[in-house]
Amino acid sequence: MLYAITWIIVTSLLALWSLTVWALHTVALWVVSNAGAYSGAATGLETLRLPQWLTSWVPPEVAQPFTEMLSDLVPLADSLLHSVPALAGGVSMGLWVLWAVGAALLVLMGVVVHGLTAIWRRNVGGSGLPTSRAVMSS
Repeated sequence: MLYAITWIIVTSLLALWSLTVWALHTVALWVVSNAGAYSGAATGLETLRLPQWLTSWVPPEVAQPFTEMLSDLVPLADSLLHSVPALAGGVSMGLWVLWAVGAALLVLMGVVVHGLTAIWRRNVGGSGLPTSRAVMSS
C-alpha cells in the first residue's frame, strides 16, 4: 500500500508540474508574440524630463546629457521590441527542457522513496516490530 501511495503522490506532483509549466508556456508565448505590438511605446521616452522639484538641484550640464541619453535609447528599445517575437521558438524549447528536468527529478524522487520504503519494510515487519532476522543479528 505504501508503494501505491508513493507513486500516487509522485504522479500528482508530476501532473501539477506539467500544468504549471504549461501555464507558464502559454503566458510566455502570449507575452512574446504581443511584444511587437508595443513597439510604439518606446517613443514616450523622448518626453521624459527631470521632475520640477529636481531641476533646481541638478545643474543643466548634468540634465542635458541625461535627456539626450534617453532620446538615444528610443531606437534601441524600439528595435528590441520588434525582435522579441522571433524568440518564441527559444521560449518553447527552454520550457520543454525545464519541464523535462523537473519531471526527471520528480521520477527520481519517486524511485528514491520507493527504495527507502522497500528498505524500511524489509527491516520492519508488518506489525511494526523488528523481524526475527533483525533481532538475531543484534
